[in-house]
Amino acid sequence: MPAFPIIDTHVHLWDPDRIPLRWGDQAPAINKPHLIPEYDAATAGIEIEAMVFLECDVAAGRHLDEAAMITEIAAGEPRLRAIVAHAPLEKGPAVAEDLDALARFSLLRGIRRILQDEPDIQAVLDDNFIAGLNLLPRNNLHFEICIYHHQLGAIVDLVRRLPNVTFMLDHIAKPPIKTQGLEPWRTRMAELAALPNVMCKMSGLITEADHASWQPEDLRPYIDHVVDAFGFDRLVFGSDWPVLTLAGGLPQWVAVLDEALKGTSEEELRYFWVENAQAFYRVGET
Repeated sequence: MPAFPIIDTHVHLWDPDRIPLRWGDQAPAINKPHLIPEYDAATAGIEIEAMVFLECDVAAGRHLDEAAMITEIAAGEPRLRAIVAHAPLEKGPAVAEDLDALARFSLLRGIRRILQDEPDIQAVLDDNFIAGLNLLPRNNLHFEICIYHHQLGAIVDLVRRLPNVTFMLDHIAKPPIKTQGLEPWRTRMAELAALPNVMCKMSGLITEADHASWQPEDLRPYIDHVVDAFGFDRLVFGSDWPVLTLAGGLPQWVAVLDEALKGTSEEELRYFWVENAQAFYRVGET
């Protein structure tokens, strides 16, 4: 395990009894409250310095309620230091109203509009979506990208078109780990990494592997490529808790990365586990 406290940049907290999840019926094993007590139990033995909340794809129209609920939780949890909220960016310029409403939450750092379920990922290149993204810098917000590997081509085009917007790629674009596919994911990731306005989150790998039988070596080609492509100055750690519990535990995921990164300098490890997240998510600001 890391020899210092770490920052978890991908924590979901939800209470479907209070705010339903759009996808909750599809995942009954985790369609129940997952809040700070459950997270503390899941991270036993790991010292968490800070955490970043990621929107949970709640029922349509409830994104402001979600941000308000997390702000309420953060008032009693000093480690909860940043919020990435949902906003319907496809509204184009009209999304300014949503962004202004979200801006009242002082921990707001970014926006995520889940794209992995889009029937046509090319929709991210239409005028309205791009107009919505172009509103983010005025509030010092980034966009968090959640896609599958086969959608990377459109995302590379999008990031190239918006050099003024900062992006974070979640879950290393969900490569086909279960089938051990590498191309074209590997090539597209290198293309994305060549763009200076995007960072990458090492998260979500075990849930893209075979949930019942994955082994650490199944993940190594993907971990190694992302490290080579982005370097330790543009990578952050994320747990994707509690979604990762469908395939394993949070300490297990930390241990996999700890082993995979053996031989890395302490400076680089601190960038990965702590310092990049501190800077990107402005941990410490209020």
